[in-house]
Amino acid sequence: MAGPSQPAPPIGADAVNAPNAPHVSGQRLLRALDAVSAERAEDAVLSVRDLTVRFRLRGGRTVAAVTGADFDLAAGECLALVGESGCGKSVLASALLGLLPGNAETSGTATTDGIDLLTADEKTLARTVRGRRVGLVPQSPAAHLTPVRTVRSQLEETVRALTATGRRARRKAAEDAAERAAFPAGHLDRYPHELSGGLAQRAATALALIGGARLLLADEPTTGLDRDLVDRTADELRRHTDDGRALLLITHDLAAAERIADRVAVMYAGRIVEIAPAHRFFGPTGPRHPYARGLLNALPEREFTPIPGMPPELSALPEGCAFAPRCPLATELCATVPAFTAGLACHHPERPRA
Repeated sequence: MAGPSQPAPPIGADAVNAPNAPHVSGQRLLRALDAVSAERAEDAVLSVRDLTVRFRLRGGRTVAAVTGADFDLAAGECLALVGESGCGKSVLASALLGLLPGNAETSGTATTDGIDLLTADEKTLARTVRGRRVGLVPQSPAAHLTPVRTVRSQLEETVRALTATGRRARRKAAEDAAERAAFPAGHLDRYPHELSGGLAQRAATALALIGGARLLLADEPTTGLDRDLVDRTADELRRHTDDGRALLLITHDLAAAERIADRVAVMYAGRIVEIAPAHRFFGPTGPRHPYARGLLNALPEREFTPIPGMPPELSALPEGCAFAPRCPLATELCATVPAFTAGLACHHPERPRA
């Protein structure tokens, strides 16, 4: 597992910034990054290219929920998608499963196992994608649990639908899934309305793990859990990933991301503004985008300094860089949108710390 205790070897731009690294010219660096990106794309469980989501509202208004998302996710890899509330993280996950409302418009591609998730019809998504190729730990678990059936019956039904487990073995398979998600056996015969928010979250996690999907989308999977259960849930998701699956972890919990992520993608105002290896992002070098660095500095165990101002409304984004009104490094150059190059979209990136 790559993380703070076992940092992955530096690649791409991080290889250049590594101790004792030889000087690399700009063109050579870009070629090296292109080679890394091509290798990652070739092995990708999920390949997202220029994913954009717009919501059309009454009166002709448009909400730019996601703009130009571009990343690959490999087998055995956890990518943590972080950012403030309302930045588009959950919309991105919903787009990958075809769960957007009727007023949503999408463009770009999002491919897994040769299926473009953005253009696949509902029959394909329901029968061959959801639960089988792509599992989901939802942000609002209570809304995804059937209110008139016990947790046990829902787990057993999911085992029956997604696996070849025989009838007599389904009960044990359901109990094993509950144990993996730290859901107490004594609550299996309860109905969703009898569960606390944390128990409902663990029930939803157990359901998502059953199908053994190659790609797991975990949208705030640690909401409502105490620290011990956060760590246990994060570790179980990491074990699921280490078995050769891919995990997109959407979270506000930077401690959970640091615990299990291989890479971190930072989202602001609908755009991914930085993607970095977790060992660099959380380590002494730190992120390079001023917003990403601000997220870390806001943590109590770090500087405990909040980012000034508020994120913009996605229906009224400013011209140019959306973070410029809150950024201490902003200049006139920030009136234009920075291109996403070599894992970063910023006109004035922070210098890596020594």
